[in-house]
Amino acid sequence: MRKGLFFIALSIATTIYLLQQLQQPLPLWVNHYVNDFLFLPLTLSLCLFVVRKIKQAPNLQLSLSLILAVTVCYCIYFEWYLPQHNPRYTGDWIDCILYFSGALVFYLLHKTNSKIVEKNK
Repeated sequence: MRKGLFFIALSIATTIYLLQQLQQPLPLWVNHYVNDFLFLPLTLSLCLFVVRKIKQAPNLQLSLSLILAVTVCYCIYFEWYLPQHNPRYTGDWIDCILYFSGALVFYLLHKTNSKIVEKNK
């Protein structure tokens, strides 16, 4: 994900979280769904950044299969496992759709960035 988009998404997610903690009223779709959509692009971008730094491989790419595996793990953990073990969490299939949508956005942006890098070589 491009740096600018990453920081915009991070700002939106942080603002929503802070407003929720301050118990400020938000539209229901913002309160329940926006951060679920932004979660995987932010998480995958951060993971990619860290792995690139550790491996010193600035052109390292995440495969579609890895992105899908991470998304499935998050769906299972947050939407199936946690709701069974912690009353704070509720399972919602819409959240799974949003996780996959966010992962798709990450993949498409990631793929576009890699084509731009290859073109500039």
